[in-house]
Amino acid sequence: MDVRSQGAAVDGDRLRRLLGGPDLGWLVDRARSRMERGRPLTGPVSLSEPTPAQRAAVERLLGRPPGAGRSLSVRLEEVDAVLRRSGISPDGLAAAVAALTGPVVPLGPARQAEERAWHEAYASVEALADEVPALAAWTLRLRGDGLVRRLAGTPAAARTLLDQVAVALRALPADPPVSLSAFAARLLGSAHALDDGAPLATLTLSGLRAMTGFPDGSGAEWRREAWASAGVLRDELSSTVLTLNLRGTPALDWMADAGEPSVLTLRQLVRHPPTLAPPTVRICENPAVLAAAADTYGARSAPLVCLQGQPSAAALILLRHLRGCGAAFLYHGDFDWGGLRIASGLLRHIPWQPWHYTTSAYRTAAAASPEAPPLTGPPTEAPWDPELAQALSELGVRVEEETVLDALLADLGTG
Repeated sequence: MDVRSQGAAVDGDRLRRLLGGPDLGWLVDRARSRMERGRPLTGPVSLSEPTPAQRAAVERLLGRPPGAGRSLSVRLEEVDAVLRRSGISPDGLAAAVAALTGPVVPLGPARQAEERAWHEAYASVEALADEVPALAAWTLRLRGDGLVRRLAGTPAAARTLLDQVAVALRALPADPPVSLSAFAARLLGSAHALDDGAPLATLTLSGLRAMTGFPDGSGAEWRREAWASAGVLRDELSSTVLTLNLRGTPALDWMADAGEPSVLTLRQLVRHPPTLAPPTVRICENPAVLAAAADTYGARSAPLVCLQGQPSAAALILLRHLRGCGAAFLYHGDFDWGGLRIASGLLRHIPWQPWHYTTSAYRTAAAASPEAPPLTGPPTEAPWDPELAQALSELGVRVEEETVLDALLADLGTG
């Protein structure tokens, strides 16, 4: 059915199929908002974290795949051209929006002033994005996803909040590294301004990740590591990593000469990382392996890093630094579902090759351990060796690192 909207007839059925579905509702809403504010239907509109269905809807609309970034951006003049060229809406996007959503009534002067204030609230972060190109897409996403409006509530509060975000981001990365509380106190007037859950912390951490390219994640360890990637140390002493025979600082050299384990804090690793890296570093899950290597070989043991369970921010910072210095990694962990999860999580951050941590190694160890305890917990995958998870399900027993200590020590003795 054709719908007449301020001029030539709109093909209502085709328009609803093309532009009227829920996956393009965000685009129509943004176009209508511009019309209400008297702004032209040109330039991009964006959606952060689009769903696959929303991406597919844009591809059908434009006849080409959208970009592959974390946000989805569509130029309104391109949509206008599609509607005119196809004959669906000969008068373009404005007529189509009115046909889909009803007549567009311009906002009153007070509302227009409020919308202008919202628009101007982003001035400080947009000025920063002009200086730091890595923030351009992030700033665009802030405007489009409504997060600032939800956090601030009013244009005045939003402007104050974004001004503070710009102040914090302009000081990053911090060199030399600084504690989060000291950074917040010096720049923002309160040691707690960047505490977890504070709107200022949420937006600053988001912008920091845009600057550094830090990957998505969640949880306290992820936030600690994300801040540390820009030289801001959150709880810098409680995050540690256990090592043996690494070198590259006076303290590490002294401990390696003595063949004794070292406990490195996140503070040490960010402020004074090792200046050297061995060609190969072995990684284990349990401290008993590292202690046995120190007892058996001392200074002659191959370099070893122990995660002590899930990798801490300190462990990930150390491993990334060693990789940047040219080190390659060999990994071993417990043969159980928890061990596979730890290994898979590490593999998402750091590339490594298995160190006696394969299907064949598990079958051999399980056969030599008739008293091995049964597996517990939900199954998971082993991306480095897909058959390993199948073998665990088949045999149904867990084999801890201590059980295969002789094989691990034989390799460590070659160091």
